[in-house]
Amino acid sequence: MSSRLLILCPGQGGQHTAMYDLARGDPHGAALLARLAPDLPDLSDPASLFANRSAQPAIVAAGLAMWEALRRDSPPPALVAGYSVGELTAYGVAGALSAERTAKLAGQRAELMDACVAPCTPQAMLAISGRRIATLRALLAAKGFHIAIETGEDSCIAGGPAANAAAISLLGARITSLPVAVASHTPYLRAAVAPFARLLGQEKFGTMQAPVLAGIDASAVREQDAAIDCLSRQLAEAILWSDCMDACAERGITAALELGPGSALSKMLSARHPDIDCRSVADFRSLDGVRRWLERV
Repeated sequence: MSSRLLILCPGQGGQHTAMYDLARGDPHGAALLARLAPDLPDLSDPASLFANRSAQPAIVAAGLAMWEALRRDSPPPALVAGYSVGELTAYGVAGALSAERTAKLAGQRAELMDACVAPCTPQAMLAISGRRIATLRALLAAKGFHIAIETGEDSCIAGGPAANAAAISLLGARITSLPVAVASHTPYLRAAVAPFARLLGQEKFGTMQAPVLAGIDASAVREQDAAIDCLSRQLAEAILWSDCMDACAERGITAALELGPGSALSKMLSARHPDIDCRSVADFRSLDGVRRWLERV
């Protein structure tokens, strides 16, 4: 059976000051990063790494530059999936949007999201594990929190008012504060949905070379109207990442490469579906190592 490759595009969390370095080792990746440079933050400033407005375009640029460095040596992907802002990267990888427009949209997306956070009511996101999601919703709602991303039957990301985060105590659960100051994928971001849909509607989408999984329902998207709907709605609706991982297996994916930064997505997919050969570019010391792996999938 021929391989079916999945390209994974991460969201926030794994960014670091050297996240462009591997892609810059290839002339195509380096050239793309040079073109995107005017819209990218200075990664030497620690504050810019996790500030929403700078982190989103930086993460998108890192993923697109890595794909630009590798795509000539890669089998055509059968599917592309992105986590949170990585879903926007996925449309760049799939060929629907140019790298320049994708990075620009990432910055505009972040600005719209930031505008939903009132200075007097800062927001927070928490990683929660050890309690079944079905039992969490009412407990979190009592503190103004909503489930933002479902990553497993007993693990999720939740978002809500930062002032209430410390008061959340769940018996048997492990709770970790994340370095994200916007309650992404929750109703707190409703005001950003329509403006982002309008921005996407002004774009001219190219022919997609592979479908993109929609985070909100794990459907395979090939058309512009569906892409606009899913990309805008996911700002204020929960991402069903566990369903997305299952959809990858159901569609016969045999190998998955995470473009980075980080390796969280490939590790999650490998744990849930161990029959899929999952790697991240972060697992390799060189682009040649990634290329050799791609030759074998």
